[in-house]
Amino acid sequence: MGTQRNILFGTTTVIVFTLLGFLTMGYHPGAEDDAIYLAAVKARLHPSLYPHDAPFFQLQTKTTVFDGWMAHFIAWTHMSVAGAELFWQLVSLFALLLGAWLIVCQLFPERTARIGGLALLSALLTLPVAGTALYIADQYLHPRCLASALILFASALILSGRRWWALPLLALSFVLHPLMGALGISFCCFLAVSCSPALSARVAGLFRRSKAGSAAGIVLAIPFGWMLQPPSPIWLKAIGSRHWFRLFEWEWYEWLGAIAPLVLFWLCARLARKQGLEKLERLARAVFWYGVFQQLFAMAILGPPSLIGLSALEPMRYLHLVYIFLVLIGGALAGKHLLQHRYWLWALVLVAANGGMFFAQRDLFANSAHIELPGVRSSNPWLQAFDWIRQNTPENAYFALDPRYMAAAGEDYHGFRALAERSQLADAIKDTSVVTKVPALGPEWLFQSEAAEGWQHFQLADFERLKAEFGVSWVLVADPAPAGLTCRWGNSSLSVCEIP
Repeated sequence: MGTQRNILFGTTTVIVFTLLGFLTMGYHPGAEDDAIYLAAVKARLHPSLYPHDAPFFQLQTKTTVFDGWMAHFIAWTHMSVAGAELFWQLVSLFALLLGAWLIVCQLFPERTARIGGLALLSALLTLPVAGTALYIADQYLHPRCLASALILFASALILSGRRWWALPLLALSFVLHPLMGALGISFCCFLAVSCSPALSARVAGLFRRSKAGSAAGIVLAIPFGWMLQPPSPIWLKAIGSRHWFRLFEWEWYEWLGAIAPLVLFWLCARLARKQGLEKLERLARAVFWYGVFQQLFAMAILGPPSLIGLSALEPMRYLHLVYIFLVLIGGALAGKHLLQHRYWLWALVLVAANGGMFFAQRDLFANSAHIELPGVRSSNPWLQAFDWIRQNTPENAYFALDPRYMAAAGEDYHGFRALAERSQLADAIKDTSVVTKVPALGPEWLFQSEAAEGWQHFQLADFERLKAEFGVSWVLVADPAPAGLTCRWGNSSLSVCEIP
């Protein structure tokens, strides 16, 4: 009976904090990275979409089963794409917090510690992870969240002594998101060694007998491919726009955000040992050595100019897992030692943490609804335009728009392809990210994006040039539209027009 009550309490707690976290972080389908993933899902479902520019999202998603799996789920359930995305966003957040709950329950017997860890993690889901351009979880469906949840489940199994059961979960995380899956496998190796004295002794013996550096062995195991080739000027231009790739150009506070958590976990391991908290000590020690190893690896491959191609591996994103554990354990310790049963203090902390993150998200997506629900008309002029285009233009329509439209005032970084469901000329923001992973797209990306430079000053002759060079026949321009275009729709900010 007691076990059933604990399961019911734990499930209810995770559901409550999932909903609270969702309400705090907001929901913005089609934004940022979802410009790629959502377009890929829609292309799977409707192959007639995107006849001109599919490589700009399909080539990157070839490394994951996520888009194909989502398309099969939608076809099987007959749910709408928007409804399925919202459903799996909630499932992803629930799974992430459930994995965290399973871990924190093994680390702390006190209920206040368990709730404190989960409460802080749910509040800080959109906490920036040092200089990596990541959040703990995104405001839209992303395979990284699902992969991270699976890694937490695997970690909970390893902590409980069932490390072989973790293998299928880690394999699934890898096929969902290869980078996070690989980092999760790396972390779980450190955790397994930390949790098994016998395994730790065997690994230490192998390390002492090894004549070749372990780091070298890992480097040789990476399928370099194009990464070992001399980088092209176009690829260097693309990667130059991504600050987080260039570790040795990080600001001091970004370095602090990388190193300080490792120091805290070193201290946590020592304190846990003194207090007899064996599992907490093992986890903290694993996080520390995982972080030290990954940090040294990142510095080794991101330093020499001859290895610049390896920056596409984004090794500093190892910090994503570190931050999850940092927030979870930090919240648990606060709940155990500070909050305890002081309910007024719990209320104050929850309001401050969730309220602060809520207002930060409202500032980030200032021109969009905090939760963009399916079927609800948006007040954002850009999203209104995307919606009209989706419903009123031919599927094979080919659009040109400002190559930096995602950063335009009021746009809030929503993706045209994902939401308008039409082809577009390459942009200078999200497609740039794809080029860093798929250099073969570089020449076409540069040709298309540079052809639209100076967009704000374009006149009819410029649009006619784009039509002659690329075959685009539609444009999305600021209102009022330049003279000579045949405009079909407009609002207070934008016009959808045909090039005559």
